[in-house]
Amino acid sequence: MIQAALIGMGWWGKTIARAVLGKSKHLNFALGVSHELDDAEKFAAPYGLRVSNRFEDALTDPHIDAVVLATPHSLHARQCMAAAHAGKHVFCEKPLALNLADAQQVIATISATGLVLGIGQNKRFWPSMVKLREVISSGALGQLMHLEGHYSNEHSSKFFAPWRDAASESPAGGLTGTGIHIVDAFAGLAGSAATVHTNVASWRTGADPRDATSVSIRFNNGITGYFAMVRASPFFFRVHAFGDQASVEAIGENEVVIRHRGGHVERHVFAAVDSVLAEMDAFAQAIPTPGNTPKPFPITHTEMLDAIGLFESIVQSVAAHNH
Repeated sequence: MIQAALIGMGWWGKTIARAVLGKSKHLNFALGVSHELDDAEKFAAPYGLRVSNRFEDALTDPHIDAVVLATPHSLHARQCMAAAHAGKHVFCEKPLALNLADAQQVIATISATGLVLGIGQNKRFWPSMVKLREVISSGALGQLMHLEGHYSNEHSSKFFAPWRDAASESPAGGLTGTGIHIVDAFAGLAGSAATVHTNVASWRTGADPRDATSVSIRFNNGITGYFAMVRASPFFFRVHAFGDQASVEAIGENEVVIRHRGGHVERHVFAAVDSVLAEMDAFAQAIPTPGNTPKPFPITHTEMLDAIGLFESIVQSVAAHNH
């Protein structure tokens, strides 16, 4: 059982804790760290979870094998580096960093130490997305030519925190909240981006924002794609991959539609899974332990870098075309 420290116990940190504590067979939280100590203690008490308001306590504790970062985006890179220098495996919530140079430094450091790096992209573990990648890997689509995606939800209104309203923390509308999941999906399927054009339309900023962001991409391998996100709109998720023989569409967590040439259509609906628990277990199982052969974390370092490269290009495109 991997003993980890949960760094950041806001809305999403608590979501991770609830998914793991008493449920995971591979990972346990032995320490929680939060600047909001009173709130953290109230949350942690029923679990018997020890809490602190010092990140350093996680780094110096010899009984802590790994840290799980659920902190503001701008802290991710430096906290990943600090954890790696302390010999701790790292699971970092998305995005890994706010620019490619920082992401490259994080991955170079962690690679040099032989530590495990996991990234918080729980949609990778949705049954719909697992099936979509299986279909593409099988070759059933023929030549993959184009990707489409959309992810909107109401979290920007329901789970507002002041730091999430800062342009330095959450650029390009819903990019860090929802769009980053499509970015990860596209990077995993098509690799690095060559050109990116982004439009952001904003009706209202602040605690309950109203904006829509659309992104058009041409990847270095010639595949094209586009996706959008609308903050405060009801939940909708879709990734659709088009080939010259078929297309495969993931809709929400559990539904997949495969459309073949000639008109044959397959529809699949899968049982739900706890995708947060699944990604945390995948991280824990990637860490070498006595008697167990580690399983590589399913998101590679190259995919992480391709995603942050696309992320940064989107932010740069917003700055160039929306001012």
